[in-house]
Amino acid sequence: MRIRLDLIFLLGTVFTAYAQPPAFDEYQVKAAFLYNFAKFVEWPPETFANSSDPIELCIVGQDPFGSALEDMVQGKKIGDRAFTVRRLRDTQQASKCQIVFIGAGESKRTRALLETLKSAGILTVGETDDFTADGGIIGFKLDGTRVRLQIAPKTAERVRLRISSKLLGLAEIMKSHK
Repeated sequence: MRIRLDLIFLLGTVFTAYAQPPAFDEYQVKAAFLYNFAKFVEWPPETFANSSDPIELCIVGQDPFGSALEDMVQGKKIGDRAFTVRRLRDTQQASKCQIVFIGAGESKRTRALLETLKSAGILTVGETDDFTADGGIIGFKLDGTRVRLQIAPKTAERVRLRISSKLLGLAEIMKSHK
Protein backbone atom coordinates (compact mmCIF):
# COMPACT_ATOMS: atom_id res chain seq x y z
CA MET A 1 0.00 0.00 0.00
CA ARG A 2 2.87 2.39 0.87
CA ILE A 3 4.54 1.82 -2.53
CA ARG A 4 1.26 2.48 -4.27
CA LEU A 5 0.79 5.80 -2.42
CA ASP A 6 4.36 6.81 -3.22
CA LEU A 7 3.76 6.04 -6.89
CA ILE A 8 0.55 8.07 -6.94
CA PHE A 9 2.35 10.98 -5.23
CA LEU A 10 5.27 10.79 -7.70
CA LEU A 11 2.96 10.68 -10.74
CA GLY A 12 0.94 13.58 -9.35
CA THR A 13 4.13 15.63 -8.96
CA VAL A 14 5.27 14.82 -12.51
CA PHE A 15 1.90 15.72 -14.03
CA THR A 16 1.79 18.96 -12.03
CA ALA A 17 5.26 19.91 -13.28
CA TYR A 18 4.21 19.32 -16.88
CA ALA A 19 0.89 21.12 -16.45
CA GLN A 20 2.57 24.39 -15.51
CA PRO A 21 3.33 26.61 -18.50
CA PRO A 22 7.03 27.09 -19.21
CA ALA A 23 8.53 30.37 -18.01
CA PHE A 24 8.89 33.00 -20.72
CA ASP A 25 12.50 34.09 -21.19
CA GLU A 26 12.45 37.06 -23.52
CA TYR A 27 16.17 36.90 -24.32
CA GLN A 28 16.19 33.18 -25.08
CA VAL A 29 13.45 33.87 -27.64
CA LYS A 30 15.38 36.83 -29.06
CA ALA A 31 18.57 34.74 -29.21
CA ALA A 32 16.68 32.11 -31.22
CA PHE A 33 15.46 34.80 -33.60
CA LEU A 34 18.97 36.20 -34.07
CA TYR A 35 20.28 32.75 -34.95
CA ASN A 36 17.40 32.07 -37.35
CA PHE A 37 17.67 35.45 -39.09
CA ALA A 38 20.94 34.21 -40.62
CA LYS A 39 18.96 31.50 -42.45
CA PHE A 40 16.68 34.05 -44.10
CA VAL A 41 19.05 36.88 -45.01
CA GLU A 42 21.39 37.03 -47.99
CA TRP A 43 24.46 39.25 -47.67
CA PRO A 44 26.38 40.85 -50.57
CA PRO A 45 29.03 38.52 -52.06
CA GLU A 46 31.96 40.58 -50.75
CA THR A 47 30.75 40.24 -47.14
CA PHE A 48 32.72 37.03 -46.64
CA ALA A 49 36.26 36.36 -47.88
CA ASN A 50 35.48 32.65 -48.32
CA SER A 51 32.63 30.16 -47.93
CA SER A 52 33.68 29.03 -44.47
CA ASP A 53 34.04 32.44 -42.79
CA PRO A 54 31.89 32.53 -39.66
CA ILE A 55 28.76 34.60 -39.26
CA GLU A 56 29.68 37.28 -36.74
CA LEU A 57 26.79 38.03 -34.40
CA CYS A 58 27.66 41.16 -32.42
CA ILE A 59 26.10 42.91 -29.46
CA VAL A 60 26.71 46.63 -29.05
CA GLY A 61 26.75 48.02 -25.53
CA GLN A 62 25.04 46.32 -22.61
CA ASP A 63 24.49 42.59 -23.13
CA PRO A 64 21.01 41.43 -22.03
CA PHE A 65 21.54 37.83 -23.22
CA GLY A 66 23.93 36.40 -20.64
CA SER A 67 24.99 33.06 -22.10
CA ALA A 68 21.72 32.52 -24.04
CA LEU A 69 23.16 33.66 -27.38
CA GLU A 70 26.29 31.50 -27.16
CA ASP A 71 24.17 28.56 -26.03
CA MET A 72 21.83 29.08 -28.99
CA VAL A 73 24.54 29.09 -31.69
CA GLN A 74 27.07 26.70 -30.15
CA GLY A 75 27.94 23.98 -32.64
CA LYS A 76 25.42 25.25 -35.22
CA LYS A 77 26.22 26.10 -38.81
CA ILE A 78 24.46 27.52 -41.79
CA GLY A 79 26.07 25.87 -44.76
CA ASP A 80 29.79 25.84 -43.94
CA ARG A 81 29.51 28.89 -41.69
CA ALA A 82 29.71 28.57 -37.92
CA PHE A 83 28.77 31.43 -35.61
CA THR A 84 30.90 33.76 -33.55
CA VAL A 85 29.39 35.97 -30.85
CA ARG A 86 31.20 39.20 -30.02
CA ARG A 87 30.45 42.01 -27.61
CA LEU A 88 31.38 45.49 -28.79
CA ARG A 89 31.68 48.79 -26.99
CA ASP A 90 30.74 50.75 -30.10
CA THR A 91 29.99 50.27 -33.78
CA GLN A 92 33.50 51.23 -34.88
CA GLN A 93 34.41 47.59 -34.17
CA ALA A 94 31.45 46.23 -36.17
CA SER A 95 32.98 46.16 -39.65
CA LYS A 96 33.29 42.33 -39.64
CA CYS A 97 29.86 41.70 -38.11
CA GLN A 98 27.00 40.39 -40.22
CA ILE A 99 24.32 40.84 -37.52
CA VAL A 100 24.46 43.62 -34.94
CA PHE A 101 22.07 43.71 -31.99
CA ILE A 102 21.55 47.06 -30.27
CA GLY A 103 19.73 46.64 -26.97
CA ALA A 104 17.36 48.95 -25.13
CA GLY A 105 20.23 50.09 -22.90
CA GLU A 106 21.58 51.99 -25.89
CA SER A 107 18.34 53.88 -26.57
CA LYS A 108 19.97 57.32 -26.32
CA ARG A 109 22.64 56.33 -28.85
CA THR A 110 20.57 54.14 -31.18
CA ARG A 111 20.16 56.70 -33.97
CA ALA A 112 23.88 57.58 -33.94
CA LEU A 113 24.90 53.91 -33.83
CA LEU A 114 22.64 53.09 -36.78
CA GLU A 115 24.04 56.03 -38.73
CA THR A 116 27.53 54.52 -38.53
CA LEU A 117 26.24 51.12 -39.72
CA LYS A 118 23.98 52.23 -42.56
CA SER A 119 26.29 51.45 -45.48
CA ALA A 120 28.12 48.41 -44.16
CA GLY A 121 25.89 45.52 -45.33
CA ILE A 122 25.05 44.67 -41.72
CA LEU A 123 21.71 43.35 -40.49
CA THR A 124 20.83 45.68 -37.62
CA VAL A 125 18.45 44.35 -34.98
CA GLY A 126 17.18 46.23 -31.95
CA GLU A 127 14.50 46.54 -29.33
CA THR A 128 13.86 50.25 -28.88
CA ASP A 129 10.42 51.63 -29.71
CA ASP A 130 11.40 53.47 -32.91
CA PHE A 131 14.20 51.16 -34.02
CA THR A 132 13.11 50.80 -37.66
CA ALA A 133 12.09 54.48 -37.86
CA ASP A 134 15.59 55.39 -36.65
CA GLY A 135 17.18 53.39 -39.49
CA GLY A 136 17.32 49.84 -38.12
CA ILE A 137 16.28 46.84 -40.19
CA ILE A 138 14.56 44.49 -37.70
CA GLY A 139 12.93 45.61 -34.47
CA PHE A 140 11.72 43.36 -31.67
CA LYS A 141 8.42 44.32 -30.03
CA LEU A 142 6.97 42.63 -26.96
CA ASP A 143 3.27 41.78 -27.03
CA GLY A 144 2.60 40.22 -23.65
CA THR A 145 4.78 37.11 -23.67
CA ARG A 146 5.25 37.15 -27.43
CA VAL A 147 8.13 38.67 -29.33
CA ARG A 148 6.93 40.29 -32.54
CA LEU A 149 9.04 41.45 -35.47
CA GLN A 150 9.01 44.71 -37.35
CA ILE A 151 11.06 44.79 -40.54
CA ALA A 152 12.02 47.72 -42.76
CA PRO A 153 12.74 46.00 -46.11
CA LYS A 154 13.69 49.24 -47.90
CA THR A 155 16.39 49.87 -45.29
CA ALA A 156 17.69 46.34 -45.87
CA GLU A 157 17.77 46.96 -49.63
CA ARG A 158 19.77 50.16 -49.13
CA VAL A 159 22.53 48.18 -47.38
CA ARG A 160 22.27 45.42 -50.03
CA LEU A 161 20.70 42.75 -47.84
CA ARG A 162 18.00 40.46 -49.19
CA ILE A 163 15.44 39.24 -46.68
CA SER A 164 13.47 36.11 -47.52
CA SER A 165 9.74 36.47 -48.09
CA LYS A 166 9.30 33.75 -45.45
CA LEU A 167 10.77 36.03 -42.80
CA LEU A 168 8.93 39.06 -44.15
CA GLY A 169 5.68 37.08 -43.89
CA LEU A 170 6.17 36.76 -40.12
CA ALA A 171 6.69 40.46 -39.54
CA GLU A 172 4.95 43.79 -39.55
CA ILE A 173 6.40 45.62 -42.54
CA MET A 174 7.60 49.09 -41.65
CA LYS A 175 8.24 52.04 -43.90
CA SER A 176 11.75 53.34 -43.57
CA HIS A 177 12.10 57.01 -42.82
CA LYS A 178 15.78 57.37 -43.58
